[in-house]
Amino acid sequence: MNEQELIHRINLLEYHQKLLLNLLSNPKLNYYKLIIEKGISEEEVQKFFNLCDDLSMKMEEQKAEGYVYFHPLFNELSASLPSNLNINEVIHSCITQKLFETLMLEFRKYL
Repeated sequence: MNEQELIHRINLLEYHQKLLLNLLSNPKLNYYKLIIEKGISEEEVQKFFNLCDDLSMKMEEQKAEGYVYFHPLFNELSASLPSNLNINEVIHSCITQKLFETLMLEFRKYL
């Protein structure tokens, strides 16, 4: 293992430790639990949050234009997830944790 891999693993452990501390005070933070279980990095989580922000804005714009089907947005989210994350688990854990709730409730229809 080289130095760069070691630094990456330490950063991942520090990030997961922060999430675990949040889980201690609120065990219903299912999205955080999923992130730890699947070994997802802070950078990947930040990309996910940014994408969900963008998709939420797109969905609101499309709703204003009269759209009622958001399957292309669902597909965009699904395609962008890290390979070890399941879209079904992500949507249900986000709803439980109340992350991007409007977006995830809409996406739940496509599961």
